[in-house]
Amino acid sequence: ALLNRGARLTELMKQPQYAPLTNAEIVCVIYAGTKGYLDKVPARDVGRWEAGMLKHLRTKHAALLQMLTRDDPKIAGDAEKQIRAALDEFARDFA
Repeated sequence: ALLNRGARLTELMKQPQYAPLTNAEIVCVIYAGTKGYLDKVPARDVGRWEAGMLKHLRTKHAALLQMLTRDDPKIAGDAEKQIRAALDEFARDFA
Protein backbone atom coordinates (compact mmCIF):
# COMPACT_ATOMS: atom_id res chain seq x y z
CA ALA A 1 0.00 0.00 0.00
CA LEU A 2 2.87 2.34 0.83
CA LEU A 3 4.51 1.73 -2.56
CA ASN A 4 1.22 2.33 -4.36
CA ARG A 5 0.71 5.61 -2.52
CA GLY A 6 4.29 6.60 -3.31
CA ALA A 7 3.70 5.96 -7.02
CA ARG A 8 0.66 8.21 -6.96
CA LEU A 9 2.51 10.94 -5.05
CA THR A 10 5.25 10.81 -7.67
CA GLU A 11 2.64 11.32 -10.39
CA LEU A 12 1.14 14.23 -8.45
CA MET A 13 4.49 16.00 -8.29
CA LYS A 14 4.86 16.07 -12.08
CA GLN A 15 3.90 19.52 -13.35
CA PRO A 16 3.70 20.69 -16.94
CA GLN A 17 6.37 23.19 -17.90
CA TYR A 18 5.23 26.83 -17.60
CA ALA A 19 2.15 25.83 -15.56
CA PRO A 20 3.25 26.15 -11.93
CA LEU A 21 0.79 25.66 -9.10
CA THR A 22 0.24 28.17 -6.32
CA ASN A 23 1.35 27.28 -2.81
CA ALA A 24 -2.30 26.83 -1.79
CA GLU A 25 -2.88 24.41 -4.68
CA ILE A 26 0.27 22.47 -3.81
CA VAL A 27 -0.92 22.18 -0.20
CA CYS A 28 -4.24 20.72 -1.37
CA VAL A 29 -2.59 18.35 -3.87
CA ILE A 30 -0.15 16.97 -1.31
CA TYR A 31 -2.90 16.73 1.30
CA ALA A 32 -5.02 14.68 -1.10
CA GLY A 33 -2.14 12.36 -1.90
CA THR A 34 -1.01 11.79 1.66
CA LYS A 35 -4.52 11.32 3.06
CA GLY A 36 -5.42 8.51 0.67
CA TYR A 37 -7.74 10.26 -1.77
CA LEU A 38 -5.81 8.73 -4.67
CA ASP A 39 -5.32 5.25 -3.27
CA LYS A 40 -8.06 3.76 -5.48
CA VAL A 41 -7.26 5.89 -8.55
CA PRO A 42 -5.15 3.99 -11.13
CA ALA A 43 -1.68 5.53 -11.43
CA ARG A 44 -2.32 6.31 -15.11
CA ASP A 45 -5.32 8.47 -14.12
CA VAL A 46 -3.59 10.52 -11.39
CA GLY A 47 -2.85 13.43 -13.76
CA ARG A 48 -6.47 13.55 -14.88
CA TRP A 49 -7.62 13.38 -11.27
CA GLU A 50 -5.29 16.19 -10.27
CA ALA A 51 -6.37 18.41 -13.17
CA GLY A 52 -10.03 17.85 -12.32
CA MET A 53 -9.48 18.45 -8.63
CA LEU A 54 -7.63 21.71 -9.30
CA LYS A 55 -10.41 22.87 -11.62
CA HIS A 56 -12.94 21.96 -8.92
CA LEU A 57 -11.02 23.93 -6.30
CA ARG A 58 -10.52 26.94 -8.57
CA THR A 59 -14.17 27.15 -9.60
CA LYS A 60 -16.12 25.99 -6.54
CA HIS A 61 -13.71 26.61 -3.68
CA ALA A 62 -11.78 29.72 -4.68
CA ALA A 63 -12.34 31.18 -1.21
CA LEU A 64 -10.53 28.21 0.32
CA LEU A 65 -7.54 28.74 -1.97
CA GLN A 66 -7.55 32.46 -1.13
CA MET A 67 -7.70 31.67 2.58
CA LEU A 68 -4.72 29.31 2.28
CA THR A 69 -2.83 31.95 0.29
CA ARG A 70 -3.71 34.83 2.59
CA ASP A 71 -3.24 32.99 5.88
CA ASP A 72 -0.48 30.64 6.86
CA PRO A 73 -0.96 27.65 4.52
CA LYS A 74 -0.85 25.17 7.38
CA ILE A 75 -3.57 22.59 7.47
CA ALA A 76 -5.29 22.75 10.82
CA GLY A 77 -8.73 23.29 12.28
CA ASP A 78 -11.22 24.93 9.94
CA ALA A 79 -8.85 24.89 6.96
CA GLU A 80 -8.50 21.12 7.18
CA LYS A 81 -12.28 20.67 7.42
CA GLN A 82 -12.77 22.82 4.32
CA ILE A 83 -10.08 20.97 2.36
CA ARG A 84 -11.57 17.60 3.32
CA ALA A 85 -15.07 18.74 2.35
CA ALA A 86 -13.85 20.01 -1.04
CA LEU A 87 -11.88 16.83 -1.74
CA ASP A 88 -14.74 14.59 -0.60
CA GLU A 89 -17.10 16.46 -2.91
CA PHE A 90 -14.74 16.06 -5.88
CA ALA A 91 -13.89 12.43 -5.12
CA ARG A 92 -17.60 11.48 -5.10
CA ASP A 93 -18.06 12.85 -8.61
CA PHE A 94 -14.76 11.68 -10.15
CA ALA A 95 -15.24 8.95 -12.74
